Amino acid sequence: MNSIINKEVEFRHLGLIDYQQAWTYQEKLFGQIIDLKISNRKLEEPLQQPTPNYLLFCQHPHVYTLGKSGEEAHLLLNEQGLKDAEATYYKINRGGDITYHGPGQITGYPIIDLDNFFTDIHKYLRFLEEAVILTLKDYGVEAGRIEGLTGVWIDHEKQQNPRKICALGVKSSRWVTMHGFAFNVNTDLSYFGNIVPCGISDKAVTSLEKELGAPQKMEEVEEKLKGHIAELFGMKLTEGITHTME
Repeated sequence: MNSIINKEVEFRHLGLIDYQQAWTYQEKLFGQIIDLKISNRKLEEPLQQPTPNYLLFCQHPHVYTLGKSGEEAHLLLNEQGLKDAEATYYKINRGGDITYHGPGQITGYPIIDLDNFFTDIHKYLRFLEEAVILTLKDYGVEAGRIEGLTGVWIDHEKQQNPRKICALGVKSSRWVTMHGFAFNVNTDLSYFGNIVPCGISDKAVTSLEKELGAPQKMEEVEEKLKGHIAELFGMKLTEGITHTME
């Protein structure tokens, strides 16, 4: 447990960035927070330093990522198929199965020390989902959860045509989080046809653009989403670097 609680979260927008580059950057920040937590334990309380928190937003070029519990068979493209789709593929260290990231999608990576907020990974996931649900509500789109499945869904109650609009997959160690969520705003949904999304074969995928019938302003959606995340977690968001990896 931290002796100094720090609810300040530095927001960093990385723009359109290669998946591997963003993953490496996440690992760097994640490692720095964990190293500080370990060093704090060796110090007397007055000498301990508060752990920093970050919220990264970005978009990726076309990429498929497979989580630790996923099956490679859920990627329906071979190497040539990936080249033809101008997409890359990575096996990564988050939970969950396979998913797609691409332009027009808000990919969010909270790299936060949950000791600064609450130590409950299920609550953490539900809060991320809730932030997306509230953002969709701002646009007049009703969304929610389906029992036993992570992420945010449209037609979650009657389930006549349930469709996923946001996927989640996280990693945590010593209550520090990385990876996060992928919220389809103006996403090219045809790319989901090359995978079994999140290992679920009987449910569709959608986007805010598809639900509303017109492309949406990414920056506006991002601002609303940021606000809901900050309010739910009790974060004090500060603006950090933009479009740079330093």
